Amino acid sequence: MAMSLPPSGEAGEERYAPLAEINVTPMVDVMLVLLVIFMVTAPLLTVGVPLDLPKSRASELTEPKKPVIISLNRDGEVFIGDERVNSDELEPRLAQLAAGDPNRIVYVRSDRTNTYAQVMDTLGLVNHAGFSKVSLIAEAATPR
Repeated sequence: MAMSLPPSGEAGEERYAPLAEINVTPMVDVMLVLLVIFMVTAPLLTVGVPLDLPKSRASELTEPKKPVIISLNRDGEVFIGDERVNSDELEPRLAQLAAGDPNRIVYVRSDRTNTYAQVMDTLGLVNHAGFSKVSLIAEAATPR
């Protein structure tokens, strides 16, 4: 929206104020074009150079095993992954998993209504079975 001042008194002479608005349409157009260009070129940047690599006798790297997830629901039932396990079978099952790979990570999840003692008993069983890398899982708190 341009604004003009009234004529200055002389006949035919008009005085105009400078345009104080910024037209953002060209800037938006340029940004959209750049966005499209980057979207098209980004996948091309990840392509590696084709090489004929030498052969090696070194052993292949092993992928880390999937972590063991132990869940305690509010009724006191224990789950390994999605499978329900009786409390007396929990330690032998964990010992069997630890015998395969004691460096696997164990995640322990518990319902918020469970007591501290229930969670600590489960952590003790995990440790006694032979696992040393144990983490507790919680949801991120929402900011107030």
